[in-house]
Amino acid sequence: MAVVMGIGRFVYTPILPGMMEGLGISASDAGLIASANYLGYLIGAILAAGGWAQGRERAIVLAGLAASAILAAWMGFTESVAAFLAIRFLAGIVSALVMICVSTIVLARLVLAGRSDLQAVHFGGVGLGIAISGLMTGTLFLAHAQWQAGWIWSGVISAAGFLLVLVMVDRAPRAAGAALPEPNLPKDRALYQIIFAYGLFGFGYIVTATFLVAIVRQAGAGQLFESTVWVVTGLAILPSVWFWGTVAKRIGAMATLALGCFVEAMGVVASVTMGGHAGPLIGGALLGGTFMAVTALGLQAARALAPAAPRRAYALMTASFGTGQILGPMAAGYLADWTGSFLMPSVMAAIALVFSAIVAWQAGRGHPMR
Repeated sequence: MAVVMGIGRFVYTPILPGMMEGLGISASDAGLIASANYLGYLIGAILAAGGWAQGRERAIVLAGLAASAILAAWMGFTESVAAFLAIRFLAGIVSALVMICVSTIVLARLVLAGRSDLQAVHFGGVGLGIAISGLMTGTLFLAHAQWQAGWIWSGVISAAGFLLVLVMVDRAPRAAGAALPEPNLPKDRALYQIIFAYGLFGFGYIVTATFLVAIVRQAGAGQLFESTVWVVTGLAILPSVWFWGTVAKRIGAMATLALGCFVEAMGVVASVTMGGHAGPLIGGALLGGTFMAVTALGLQAARALAPAAPRRAYALMTASFGTGQILGPMAAGYLADWTGSFLMPSVMAAIALVFSAIVAWQAGRGHPMR
């Protein structure tokens, strides 16, 4: 998870400001490159849902990790926006395939061991990868390296992670019996409200997740501080799934999802409205402290609302979330170019997150699963 998500998917954020300055890439093009990655992620998630992957999870994980390392390094050997689009699109496919297949292996083994409480450790790997990438970019800045080095070293670190997984990750346990076809989704208004809220969340969170370090660069706070903000974002992820899971046990998954979106909206606004170092640090901490947990809580809520058809519910949730992720960076990039700053794109993202919170809260009101 650290390699394929924390680095393979999100290392674009701390490297992006150097690419924009070194190559003259506009915010619109930067958003388009990010959206290409999220389009690939959506397609990869759809591909992973097919039965062809069953029993091949470990092989897919290893092949995907190797591909992720190569694709990351490849970004450092080109300066073409068209090539960036293609590489990040492929990296998105790889990240979804590996994330779903490695989660299948790990979560199945945790269930067999009676240690489902350790799921938070597994998903915390995303934060570990983000923190490592922040330390990497800070070190490269001190070494006066250019943006290309960030991608090349991302490939090197990913290759090292591949070797660790090769040794540590075994095959998934065999499923007992053939999977039965699922029924249609229930005609439950709350389910479709959660699906819609999940799309709004995808649109809102990804704007800051893509442009946070570029926001810091635009404010002129210094490149070492940029890396610090990204490290804080990663470290905040580590306890977040456990923390919000504890909250969900008290108030329910949907109410917790709504609260998480609202807290994240405050961080998004803080990142562009508070002066000095405080705003970006608060924005990074609240982003990292919410987005992985809200992602997991959304799927948990969908499963609770459609217990007989979880795969169908996950598919619609993934499609909604993926669509939001694709549209968010493109809209934010064009709006940043039009206005000359990331203030309005961030306000747009915060509004989407607040609406997501409202819709999720409405879905949870009066529902027995909350």
